Amino acid sequence: MRILSVRHVTTYRYKQPVAFGEHRMMLRPRDSYDQKLLEAWLGITPEPENLRWVHDVFGNCVALARFARRVRSEELRVESTIRLDHSASNALNFAMEDYARTYPFAYDAEEVPDLSRSVERQYLDPGRAVDRWARQFLNPAGPTETEPLLIAICHAIRRRFTYVGRPEAGVQDPITTLELGRGTCRDFAVLMIEAVRSLGLAARFVSGYLYVPERDRSDRVGGGSTHAWVEVYLPGAGWVEFDPTNGIVGNRDLIRVAVVRDPRQALPLSGTWYGFPGAQIDMKVEVKVTAEAEARVPVLNGQEIE
Repeated sequence: MRILSVRHVTTYRYKQPVAFGEHRMMLRPRDSYDQKLLEAWLGITPEPENLRWVHDVFGNCVALARFARRVRSEELRVESTIRLDHSASNALNFAMEDYARTYPFAYDAEEVPDLSRSVERQYLDPGRAVDRWARQFLNPAGPTETEPLLIAICHAIRRRFTYVGRPEAGVQDPITTLELGRGTCRDFAVLMIEAVRSLGLAARFVSGYLYVPERDRSDRVGGGSTHAWVEVYLPGAGWVEFDPTNGIVGNRDLIRVAVVRDPRQALPLSGTWYGFPGAQIDMKVEVKVTAEAEARVPVLNGQEIE
């Protein structure tokens, strides 16, 4: 296990004082068996009149800030600091049900109603470009092993596409990503989601943070900002994580904040302001993820001891 700290600061600057409407923040990680939240602090300047917390339809934790009408400022600053106990899991050799170890397979009838929206395609593909791209990983001679299939898709995006940061909000259409051969982490996540869904599997979008150890700084991308990756539902194994930007399988170095069906449902920070058109100067985002301490897990005969 490892204690990770995340400091996430977003600063908006304006030419003259403006008023602020409601702001919605998804910055608090999801508490689970593999990441346990130890501390969380949220600071907002100017201070909101009211700050409340809710869970959205997916169970993500959302903070809603409302400001007094009289408040005006040339800057809005949101700072989130969290500490959590993160346990990395090795997702290779997934503990899947026997019937799901080879593709194609069908989900259990009891799970289908809850998974159907995560199987449904979100982007038009009239020329079936994403379908053709995904099917190149299938074994033409017979059934395909599910685990190698998903790993191959994840690693292919990592190897064949070029990561290019893009400060603008929004996600690139997966067909555009295929044509350009480049994109951001959120673009790569959407491409893998649509590819997996084209094969009839349930997949969803994950937003959070990436911890980059010193040894991996030369070949990891996506640190220094929020990060995006994918979860695929596999019977027996549950929701398994894939980071196509870095070729990571499992939750190693990944901190989940929001899990959604569509990336537009996982904006870290959104809101409104009132003032003259063109008043906003810029927005600056700073994210720093550090390891505070690492506990050694005793090993016996090659197996970790709980």
